[in-house]
Amino acid sequence: MKTNSKKLALAGVLCAVAVVGSMLQFPVFGSQCAPVQHMVNVICAVFLGPGYGVAVAFLASLLRNIFGLGSLLAFPGSMCGALLCGLVYWKTKNLPATLVGEVFGTGIIGGLLSYPVAVAFMGVVAGSIAFYAYVVPFLVSTVGGSILAGILVFTLQRSGALKSMQAALEH
Repeated sequence: MKTNSKKLALAGVLCAVAVVGSMLQFPVFGSQCAPVQHMVNVICAVFLGPGYGVAVAFLASLLRNIFGLGSLLAFPGSMCGALLCGLVYWKTKNLPATLVGEVFGTGIIGGLLSYPVAVAFMGVVAGSIAFYAYVVPFLVSTVGGSILAGILVFTLQRSGALKSMQAALEH
C-alpha cells in the first residue's frame, strides 16, 4: 500500500484547522457547538475520502479534549459525520448529498450516539436527559459548518480549481 504524503500533509493541516477552529464555539443546551469541525469533515470528504476524514475527526476530537476545548461528545458527533459524508461523496461525487450526509451523520446519528457516551463516561444520569437531547445542538453546529463548507467547495467547483486540486492530491 502506497502512502500519499500530500494527503497526509493535508490531513494534518485540516486537523489543526479543526482544533484551532474549535475556539470559535458556542453552547447550545448541554453541548459545545464547533461548526469548523463540520466544515473540515466535508473538506476531508471531498479531498481525502472517508478514511482520512474519520482519522482527522478522531485526532481533532482527541486534541480538543486534551487542550480543554471540547468534550467527549466531540467523538461520536464528528466521527459519524465524517464517515457518512465521506462515504456519500466517495460514492456520488455530489456536493449537496455530501452536505446532507454530514448533517445526518453528525446531527442525527452522532447526536443519538452521544447519549450513551454522556451516561457512561460523563456522569449524566440517564433519567435526567432524553436520549435525543444532543440531536438539536449537534444539528445547529453541523448545519452551520456544512453551509460554510458548501460555499467553499461550490466556489472551488465553479472556478475549476476543485478538479485540479483533487488531481494534485492523487499524484
